[in-house]
Amino acid sequence: MGSAGEFRLLGPLEVRRDGRVVPIRAGKHRALLACLLLSANRPVPIADLVEALWGDAPPERTRGTLQTYVMRLRQVLGEPESIVTTSTGYQLSVPLDRIDVHRFATGAVRAREAAEAGDLVAAQEICAETIALWRGPALADVPSESLHRHEAPRLTEVLMELHEQHADVELALGNHAQLVPVLRGLTVDHPLRERFWAQLMLALYRSSRQAEALEVFRQVDRMLDEQLGVDPGEDLRAVHQAILTGDPQLAAPPAAAHEEPLPGRLPNDLADFVGRAALARRVVELVASEDPGTAVPIVTLSGPAGVGKTSLAVHVAHQLRDRFPDGRLYVDLRGYGLGPPTATVDVLARFLRALGVPPQQIPLEAEEQSTLFRSLLTGRRMLLVLDNASAPDQVRPLLPGAASCPVIVTSRGDLRGLIAMNGARRLPVEALEPVESVALLTGILGVGSDGASVEELARRCAHLPLALRVAAANVATTSGGTVASYLAELPADQPLAAVDLAYAALPPEQQRLFRLLSLVPGNDFTAEAAANVADVDVPVATRLLARLSEVQLLLKPSPGRYQFHDQLMLFAARRRAAQDDEGEQRAARVRLLEFYVRTVDRCAELLYPDLLRLPSGEAKSVRLPRITVPPQALRWLDGERANLTEAIRSATEQGPASMSWRLADALRGYLWIGKHVSEWLVTARYGLHAAHEERDLAAEAAMHGNLGTLHWKLGEFATSASHYEQALELHRSLGNTASEVGALNNLGLVHVESGDLVAARRVLRLCLDLMSGPNGVKAARSTVLISLGMLAIETGDLTEAHTHLTESLKISSANGLKGSEATCRNFLGVVLRLRGEPEAALAQLETALAVSLEVGAKEATARVLESTAVTNVDLGRPVEALAVAGRALDELAESGDQQTTTNVLVVMADANRLLGRLRTADEQFQQALTKANRIGFQPAAARALIGLATTRRLLGAPREALELCGKALTIALDVGLRITEALARAELATIHDALGDAGAAEEQAAAAARLRRDTGLAG
Repeated sequence: MGSAGEFRLLGPLEVRRDGRVVPIRAGKHRALLACLLLSANRPVPIADLVEALWGDAPPERTRGTLQTYVMRLRQVLGEPESIVTTSTGYQLSVPLDRIDVHRFATGAVRAREAAEAGDLVAAQEICAETIALWRGPALADVPSESLHRHEAPRLTEVLMELHEQHADVELALGNHAQLVPVLRGLTVDHPLRERFWAQLMLALYRSSRQAEALEVFRQVDRMLDEQLGVDPGEDLRAVHQAILTGDPQLAAPPAAAHEEPLPGRLPNDLADFVGRAALARRVVELVASEDPGTAVPIVTLSGPAGVGKTSLAVHVAHQLRDRFPDGRLYVDLRGYGLGPPTATVDVLARFLRALGVPPQQIPLEAEEQSTLFRSLLTGRRMLLVLDNASAPDQVRPLLPGAASCPVIVTSRGDLRGLIAMNGARRLPVEALEPVESVALLTGILGVGSDGASVEELARRCAHLPLALRVAAANVATTSGGTVASYLAELPADQPLAAVDLAYAALPPEQQRLFRLLSLVPGNDFTAEAAANVADVDVPVATRLLARLSEVQLLLKPSPGRYQFHDQLMLFAARRRAAQDDEGEQRAARVRLLEFYVRTVDRCAELLYPDLLRLPSGEAKSVRLPRITVPPQALRWLDGERANLTEAIRSATEQGPASMSWRLADALRGYLWIGKHVSEWLVTARYGLHAAHEERDLAAEAAMHGNLGTLHWKLGEFATSASHYEQALELHRSLGNTASEVGALNNLGLVHVESGDLVAARRVLRLCLDLMSGPNGVKAARSTVLISLGMLAIETGDLTEAHTHLTESLKISSANGLKGSEATCRNFLGVVLRLRGEPEAALAQLETALAVSLEVGAKEATARVLESTAVTNVDLGRPVEALAVAGRALDELAESGDQQTTTNVLVVMADANRLLGRLRTADEQFQQALTKANRIGFQPAAARALIGLATTRRLLGAPREALELCGKALTIALDVGLRITEALARAELATIHDALGDAGAAEEQAAAAARLRRDTGLAG
């Protein structure tokens, strides 16, 4: 095969050439090819091939038949020379990296070596990438008893060891909570693999779920006894004993040592920092006083561009590491760049994440963020470095309220308002002293340099560190290669002439890249981004960037990432405006934005393939980074999140506007998964503004839908409904029925969760009517029927719910709509449970769980597990209910679905009530009620109130119980929740009986009985 050929054996055998599958239809051909591939580039004896193809029953003319198969296989592969005849048999010659089995084996070795070397992050990535090669089972469609007896088990064992290695690495990295659902799946698929059980117990224990960890041991102990008649192995028993005794060796590893979380990490200190000793001491005196008083110490370092303000601030911050044990936060406010300054909401969101605030808990508005930020800094000793501020208003929202958290600000201006209103102390930063300039140059150039020439070079650079570093880095580029020859070319009385000279000495391709990089809207960039800007291959861009960094025209703040000094960006932009025509500049911007769009699209395909997105547009040639597995996609998005936000802003303000909404749409899944709600809101608003300005109604509708989903997930139902209604109006004006149905369905669900069931029924009926026409889409009809089924459950019409859900299931099953099938079976299970058929409900839920796990739908999986837990409570199995609810919380840890989380809290409280843990149950019901009220989730609020009422009654407080249950009944009546009304009235009957009010008890019991008959609710 040529370089484009690829062979896959870790699943059904597959050959791909030039991006297309080459069909190998004959079973014997597949067996022959598999045997040759497993020994690629080595002769395979005739006897081995015969055994692989025929086992113990070869044909009479074995060699002749084999030769015929080889000839036909050569023809199918299209490259006859790839299979050669040897003295003993045949050999397939192919690069090993084109065979998935080889990459699989080498990946397993690399992962183990990385883990043994202590590089856990690399081991994590290699494990994930290697496991992703498995499409299993290996050799699935290869008809060879011999290969399935010898080779397939070997490959499966490698996979098992990889999974074990991966779990060990994740545990070592402290990712135990995220690992629990993965290990639960592995123990289900491979129940006799004891190491998976041990790892699951450890992950649960480290997640503060000791009882569940012990329950896992009891489960595997029973399973091994029933199936094999043996006890758990020594390693598994050791983990069990360690959990029982609270062995400290089981504790989670300490967090990896690093200065601060990434958003607050300081830039590197300069190894050759010189001078400024007196000024540095003064900064230390002001910000690190033993008695700081009550006011926040603020120091402003002000001076002209290139004088070294940032270097000084960073240098001092590194020196003060031990004085501020809670960390140091740094941000470049970009007050003097080409684009707008860094937005306050973006800065505060980064700082809050650095302080450990979960993304979903970060407020959306700057004022609320600032209040939270100041409260978190109370009692801490932290240092803030606010770089490149252009105005006091940039700084004020970022100021702490605690004197123990001083601030260093750098600016070209005086920031007099900060001095007058906030008590800042201004320290001017001036040029280096001549002796310091000479020391800096000598340190870079070497001590053998001509002293007089070095002094003259320092003078001509006006003793500005930026100019000095650029000049020193470029001395060797002159014809003579000496300081004197460099001086002969350097104009006098132009402090930054060194930059001009450095630029002039570059080859044309480096000059062009330098100029075009000033178009990048974000704070930094990678070689892939640079390659697309300049329209060159990535290796070329990497080489050019390295050279620009060597001559000090670019900074390299971290491996693989580059950025401009703001003064050099302005220089590059001026050169670009003078030398590059508008068409070239526009093309470069479009290439960069297209790179961002296509890469985000690729990440989206890996992370959330089922999420509907806007069409990607016409395919264009883009140089993409190598992203093949979800961890790589997530890492790339995390690293580029700020740049992508800036790219959307840039596209909105400067065009092409379509890039703004395409990026905003492609990012929404990632921003939701990561709970980056601040960025989600900003990017969706930019996308909406761009679509509105361009009068692109389809895009405008999509962005309203984007914002509708954001506010729905946040529990802001009124705002969500408003956006969906605007999207609906636009879809209707365009005649886009399919999109109209999607928006209507979502709007209906918002109404269900907010408790407006009348509006929900009206909207969903309209939705179903649209689907009944000739253009109805089966997938959409299935989804709408599920929504109607959910509504019927809430309103207490179980017969109607069963009808809708049964029809939906037929459509889903017939059309392979796995996601819809899982959701549909889940709600059918709910209906069966409510009708008094818990065993049938569990059977339906078991299938739903298998389907949701198959498609990787975490939110659907969590909902199925919650329904299963409720069914176990109804069956009087509280221990099983708690275990299943714990699994649901594992899934929700990533998805963050607030509504399902609230429901899970309710069922956990119910289970604890059955176990007699009334105080625990009371606390959990209260948590659920608080969460439900916060997001306006009326049905869950009513259920939590009924649970609280029951618990308070059992705790001997029937009067409190009566008030709580009365509130639940009010919600049920106001919203129209007839099943909830029946449950509330039944509990009220019990409470009145406890209070000795037989008449009221009888009245409520009779009303509850009528509701049960009318709804079909079991007694």
